[in-house]
Amino acid sequence: MSEHGIQIKSPDEVKSYPATIKVYTRTGDRGTSALYTGERRPKDDAVFEALGATDELSSTIGLAVAHLEDTPAAELVARLEVVQCLLQDVGSNVATPAGARSQAKVERTRFDADGAHCRRLEEWIDELSAGLPVHRSFILPSGGAAAATLHVARTVCRRAERALVPLLADIDQASFTFVNRLSDFLFVAARWAAMKQGATEKIYVHHKGRATDCDK
Repeated sequence: MSEHGIQIKSPDEVKSYPATIKVYTRTGDRGTSALYTGERRPKDDAVFEALGATDELSSTIGLAVAHLEDTPAAELVARLEVVQCLLQDVGSNVATPAGARSQAKVERTRFDADGAHCRRLEEWIDELSAGLPVHRSFILPSGGAAAATLHVARTVCRRAERALVPLLADIDQASFTFVNRLSDFLFVAARWAAMKQGATEKIYVHHKGRATDCDK
């Protein structure tokens, strides 16, 4: 159990599971895939676009975690792992349309009914923002490997948010709100990581006021 109330199994626990599930099923070889309800849809369906975006987001966050471990900004790791777990839950909600025949599965995959996960993100945002230096210009994705990767995660998160828009009638509003708020958290986390690691954030300067080697 993590400090944030999400149970995360250790690699040793995972290795102890019997290896009885094959990675490949061949069921998608004709261009369709199954929702949690069992309904099959084309792989380019809006549901799978959204699921792919949230999966890519979790992978990008995993890369950021690799850059954060054993650094002065390692405090972020536990929070980001919680976020990865919650993105799995968002995916379950997306893969179970509200109008599905199996209402038992719909109920099982409800996401953040009381808004607690979104409120926790907002608390984290406020906490990390408190000590950040104030910039009055746009901040370019920068600040070291961890911060830059978190900025990449932020942009993937925005894409995931856009992918969820066509599905708003079929998913819990809280799933969309969580992903929307998550991009704000990733922006602040990127800035916080840069500050903790002593890396410099680069800021936008309009091309008319910026001299570079390209101008010589």
